Amino acid sequence: MSENIRTFGDGDGAVLGSAEQRNRVMRNTYWLLALSLLPTVAGAWLGVATGITRALGGGLGMIVFLGGAFGFMVAIEKTKNSAAGVPVLLGFTFFMGLMLSRMIGAILGLSNGAQLIMIAMGGTAGVFFVMATLASVIKRDISGMGKWLFVGTMVVMVGGIINLFVGSTAGMMAMSVAVIGIFSAYMLYDLKQIIDGGETNYITATLALYLDLYNVFQALLSLLGIFGGERD
Repeated sequence: MSENIRTFGDGDGAVLGSAEQRNRVMRNTYWLLALSLLPTVAGAWLGVATGITRALGGGLGMIVFLGGAFGFMVAIEKTKNSAAGVPVLLGFTFFMGLMLSRMIGAILGLSNGAQLIMIAMGGTAGVFFVMATLASVIKRDISGMGKWLFVGTMVVMVGGIINLFVGSTAGMMAMSVAVIGIFSAYMLYDLKQIIDGGETNYITATLALYLDLYNVFQALLSLLGIFGGERD
């Protein structure tokens, strides 16, 4: 009987510890995600104010973006378990804000540009709220979604590169709609991974959710610019 009591106690403690760990990862992820938005705004403001990214159009912009983004992500992966992980992640979000500034500048050139940016921000926050709510109530394992979402991301990336040279507005609209759908689902997947204990590193979790939010916001802003943009 004493053996049974001890075994139950150890198992119960492991469950509580696991729940505690998941809550800690989620809490730290939310704090770091909120903090990561500040360098993003700073990078976007700097890019718009200085015009430093205006020349990064077409293929050159794609090369700089992909090279910088993947370089930062490799650095984040290498430092995620050290004190350098957070500064590297924040440096990445600053870079992403800088890369976003070209689109922000173009939208601000519209008479209702500021309003469109606010709508895109509100829409992105709404998507996050819905996905966070779903992640907390869905009980089934959705980890199998990951491979399909990855395939979808690759298809959209290839389509985006092709459309970069074709320059089709219809193609851009289709890509934007696909990006919103895929990365909204990715948001659900990444949040569920944290809740279920599949992701235990808050820096990696923050990176995943940040990319989800970034892509949804950018795609929403692109669609709003196409359909709701007003010129003087």
